[in-house]
Amino acid sequence: MYAIVVGCGRMGFNLVRELIEQEHEVAVIERDPERCGYANEQLGHVAIVGDGCEPRTLHEVGTKRADVFIALTGRDEDNLVACQLAKHRFLVPKTIALVNNPRNEELFRILGIDVQIGSTAIILQHIEEEIPATGVVHIEAPRASNWELVSIKIPPDAACVGRPLNELIMPEGSVVSMVVQLDGQAHFPQETVVLHVGDQVLVVTNPASEELVMETLTGVE
Repeated sequence: MYAIVVGCGRMGFNLVRELIEQEHEVAVIERDPERCGYANEQLGHVAIVGDGCEPRTLHEVGTKRADVFIALTGRDEDNLVACQLAKHRFLVPKTIALVNNPRNEELFRILGIDVQIGSTAIILQHIEEEIPATGVVHIEAPRASNWELVSIKIPPDAACVGRPLNELIMPEGSVVSMVVQLDGQAHFPQETVVLHVGDQVLVVTNPASEELVMETLTGVE
């Protein structure tokens, strides 16, 4: 999947890092040279200094072949214009925009922006249909906390498919907090909840146990 992200503030940076870790091709457009330089230093050469509202810049990053276009600047008008250009001029099939002012959500919907959202984790959830690889989505924990909340999608070949939660041996200090099924039904971690392919499992854990959690929920026998 090829994703273009306009805006590389904290939300944009975290999203781009997750997409790269899931081995997707990503291009970033950022007006601020300092932010652009930091992104390239930390993530590889993924960002260019430019204006996502300029057709020339969008052409430069190959918007015509993008699968998804995500605008995450702090200005709603810029996010709207960038997404409209991507959708109507470059024919990108899916556009996602950060709406900073909730009063603008209806306007974005009327003008054809596919998804209006305000969270990195939810953005990833909306584009996961484009992402074949199983990955971990990090949801930021409070500062000074050693805990994190991760979301893991159950793959088809996982050994845990068809098994209830009470049969899983989770790493010490890791707790399943919710299971969200493909039909959107959310279940709190009752022992009788059975895991299915495609379920999103939310787990409270710590960085040291993350790999073991991943193995428990995605490993094969």
